[in-house]
Amino acid sequence: MKKIALLLYTVIVLVLAASCDRRAEYLTASGAMLGTTFQATGDITDCTAQELYRAIMQIDAEAKASMSIFDSTSLLSRINRGETDSLDEHIIYNLRLAERFSRLSEGHYDVTVKPLVDAWGFAGHEAERTPNLDSLLQFVGYRRVHIRDGRLVKDDPRVQLDFNSIAKGYTVDLVAALMERCGAKNYLVEIGGECRCQGVSSKGIPWRIGIETPFDGNMSDGAYLTGRIRMSEGGLATSGNYRRFYRDAAGNKISHTIDPTTGRSVTSRLLSATVVADNCAEADAMATMYLSLGANKAIALSRKIPDAKVYFILDDGKDGYEIYCSPAMQEMMIPE
Repeated sequence: MKKIALLLYTVIVLVLAASCDRRAEYLTASGAMLGTTFQATGDITDCTAQELYRAIMQIDAEAKASMSIFDSTSLLSRINRGETDSLDEHIIYNLRLAERFSRLSEGHYDVTVKPLVDAWGFAGHEAERTPNLDSLLQFVGYRRVHIRDGRLVKDDPRVQLDFNSIAKGYTVDLVAALMERCGAKNYLVEIGGECRCQGVSSKGIPWRIGIETPFDGNMSDGAYLTGRIRMSEGGLATSGNYRRFYRDAAGNKISHTIDPTTGRSVTSRLLSATVVADNCAEADAMATMYLSLGANKAIALSRKIPDAKVYFILDDGKDGYEIYCSPAMQEMMIPE
């Protein structure tokens, strides 16, 4: 009898060990959205990869219909033209989050920057030869817009909003929420380099995410990396001036990051800012905020934020790079 009991115990232990060793199947959906590429992978249980893809495409359509400045029929475009003051949940969320970082940065991050972005030629508009900054700055400033009873109140009808510095990260969060509704306990969502993850990869280890080397014209996603980090939760975003820029007649580099306090394209030793935060919308906004602040102010501000996770790549003035990595981010770095 003891031998039978021992045998049964051994069989049960072996079965349990085998079941624990089997990992859930990870499914992946990928394609194009928000003018870039996306990939969502995870141990989803409540929908197929095809159903996941269709649901992501629905999120893409909804995000564009709400926040796109390139779609003349979007809600945001109609708000900017003064055709409506009604807000939806997406714009309300992003406007409130943006205000938080505008206050934190003393106005160096500001989603009312659209008139300046247009003037410098980064929103489908031809750049003005010499933008009249004094004139444009009259309509820029986060204190010039308010939410009242679900409607937008502008101090001046010429104030316009641009959520490009936050919308992609926010959409990553929407897809992450979809993954969880589909039963995923472990997942990674990436849209155009902005990420949000939870748990572990199909290999049973934390997700590994690369930080790109910011040399001018680097358009090869993941081909040139300065470092890699381990992540098990949260959002990650990088903002840099090495892809979207042009040179004026004098050869000066005009980057797409505009400092709302001066109206000018940001020129700084800070080449790229990578941020890890609780969610991707926050990480996206903060990465742009730091880039707009410039190297010294960005480092100083990050040191005031408890457990800030930042990785700054700076020009060393000798055709090389310097790295500033906060202590909390250093703990996430993978030794090379």
